[in-house]
Amino acid sequence: GGKWIHVNKCLQVVTKDRKVWGNGKIFAVGDCNQTFADEIKPIPKISYPGEEQATHACESIKKMAGKTGCCGCPNFCCGLGKKAPTPKVSWWPWGAGMFATSLGPNDACFVIAAKSEPRTGHLVLCGCLSAIQKWLIECTKVNENRGGYIGLWIWHYVHHTPCHWFGEGCRSDNLCHMGHFC
Repeated sequence: GGKWIHVNKCLQVVTKDRKVWGNGKIFAVGDCNQTFADEIKPIPKISYPGEEQATHACESIKKMAGKTGCCGCPNFCCGLGKKAPTPKVSWWPWGAGMFATSLGPNDACFVIAAKSEPRTGHLVLCGCLSAIQKWLIECTKVNENRGGYIGLWIWHYVHHTPCHWFGEGCRSDNLCHMGHFC
């Protein structure tokens, strides 16, 4: 690690001096990117935050691709008409503070409430029970990706949890950046 792709708060690729690269049409998500701490705190290099970031980047791409300028030209080339669409602002996903780490076929550990600062979080489960938990996570993710009802149902609620009580994501006692409770 260490050769990260720098991104802004919208997950657009930027140079080290924060200039948007590729006309703002190139996004980097997951464990390849590095955010600027004053925009988004460093995010763990695990799969769940990458999924959330990919969702945000896809929303931005759809938003940017679906709009045209006043003459129908793509990407507002004439500069007239409507204002160019802005990409979605991302944030530190609440689930980034939870992870199950495999320590072999019959061993794992599960940590919750980790934050962007080192040595935060609480080990709440380890050993064979955590290995079973990791196996269930993997099985339901595969089921979701195959269009299975159980996986789709479980992971829908994981990604649409109305209240988050720990970690650095939106919580019920504060409003998220969009002005509503998360």
